[in-house]
Amino acid sequence: MSTVPTLPGITSTMIDTARIKTHVLFSGPDNGVPVLFIHGNAASNAYWEEIMLKLPEGFRGIAPDLRGYGDTEDKLIDATRGAGEWVDDLLALMDALKIKKAHVVGHSMGGAITFSFIAAASEKFLSATLVNPSSPYGFGGTKDLEGTPCYDDFAGSGGGVVNPDFPKLIAAGDRSTDNPQASPRVVMNSFYWKPPFKPEREEDLLTSLLTEKVGEQKYPGDMVASPNWPNVAPGKFGPINALTPKYVGDSVKNFINADPKPQVLWIRGDSDMIVSDTSFFDMGNLGRLGYVPGWPGDELYPPQPMVGQTRHVLEQYKANGGSYEEVVIADTGHSPYIEKPDEFMAIFTKVLK
Repeated sequence: MSTVPTLPGITSTMIDTARIKTHVLFSGPDNGVPVLFIHGNAASNAYWEEIMLKLPEGFRGIAPDLRGYGDTEDKLIDATRGAGEWVDDLLALMDALKIKKAHVVGHSMGGAITFSFIAAASEKFLSATLVNPSSPYGFGGTKDLEGTPCYDDFAGSGGGVVNPDFPKLIAAGDRSTDNPQASPRVVMNSFYWKPPFKPEREEDLLTSLLTEKVGEQKYPGDMVASPNWPNVAPGKFGPINALTPKYVGDSVKNFINADPKPQVLWIRGDSDMIVSDTSFFDMGNLGRLGYVPGWPGDELYPPQPMVGQTRHVLEQYKANGGSYEEVVIADTGHSPYIEKPDEFMAIFTKVLK
């Protein structure tokens, strides 16, 4: 069933929902308290398996492959809805599984989806855990804690800023280290965790990365030319366009005003180079470092303060009656739950109980 070999204790099933045939991994008893795991970009549900197996007794791990990823039915992502396609898919999955409420855990892109999920349906949450989440304002193209766009067309975000060799090599199933900037294995081992760490399941996790659906309207998505630096702006299809600030809409405001307000746990690695105030995937930072020519300077296009933006939004959530805790796991990168799973679980289990 699953393209990626599963660990003992994990079951793989296709679930027919009202929207999309969804590939789901399960752990624990069928009647256990549901814990819904949402994976990040260039990954699949396989990234959660070890944590699913570490859930306390009486909990049921549920990890879908998101639309555009893994073994879930191949349907396009309408990026103009922001995270809306994924949120509606997750609600349809909960309906199909007859789940009224769940603890929800989102990593990276999955964290950004979780912000929008709370904004749309906070009554479905027992708790929310954000692991190195993308900024609630979107990835790229904004310049301050309020998420102010650098340009009106959100230039510097969306499918056009992805290194074009990376999706080509994913589509080719490349497992080499031949391209030092774009080989999927190199990107994974350089940025998903803090080098020199490598997970025991490196090959399986690489296979998981390679399951992303690639194409002009898939990953990374389409783009439009822009007169503004760096001369590309978001298109209308695919996951990277869905994550841009152009299509965030009212989701930040609706998150802050959500009722009821689930408890939020924010866990992040201290050495993350993907979601950071100086991200190596952000045009403002790459321009400042001289990697992208023509950078217009800090006043017009500074690095996006991604961590600062998340904290700013969560502080407003707290001021509006919610609660959150921020925990930093030392000596880890973008995936602390893979790098230090026992330390991650010690923090996460407190929320579950």
